[in-house]
Amino acid sequence: MVKYAILGLLHYRNMHGYRIKEHIERNFGHMWSINYGQIYPNLKKLQDDGLILMAGVVQNDEKGPPRKLYAITEKGRHEFTAWLETSPEKSLLLRDPFLMRFVFYGFGDPGRAVEIIDEQIKKYEKDLTRRENNMDRWDKSGLYVRLIAELGVNLNAMMLDWLKHSREEILKAEARELDNDAANPNIRRAVS
Repeated sequence: MVKYAILGLLHYRNMHGYRIKEHIERNFGHMWSINYGQIYPNLKKLQDDGLILMAGVVQNDEKGPPRKLYAITEKGRHEFTAWLETSPEKSLLLRDPFLMRFVFYGFGDPGRAVEIIDEQIKKYEKDLTRRENNMDRWDKSGLYVRLIAELGVNLNAMMLDWLKHSREEILKAEARELDNDAANPNIRRAVS
């Protein structure tokens, strides 16, 4: 998947590895995540296979090292087009470390769970604002880019709604537990 994401992005403009990773994280984070350990080996393999070439070197600032700028080749365009015409291998799979923890929060401290949910709410609010602010730009990038950007906004908004709803439910359940404890002082709550 990384290979084709890189080839797809290089259709828009020549980019260096850091910019490719940054672009994927910012604009496709609702679909999947990537790390630097995946970018550079893929760039090398794509170059070795003749699908991309080094188009130059740029110096972004005086502190950082020069960055290799990559461009897609005609062979890369053909391979990318062939990939586009095949059916996707898998359906959407959501891998989120927060959600993996969430399912087990019932074994922990509900107060801490709410704090973590609050952190997630802030993150999703920030992401939603950024996504909404970018919609005009994505609208100018073509129909398919706009539609995937809309999906990102909708998924972000849906997750934010769910987080807020979950927070409310946890607080209500905790209040009921406290009321039950106050009404039945001789029954001790199990501590996890």
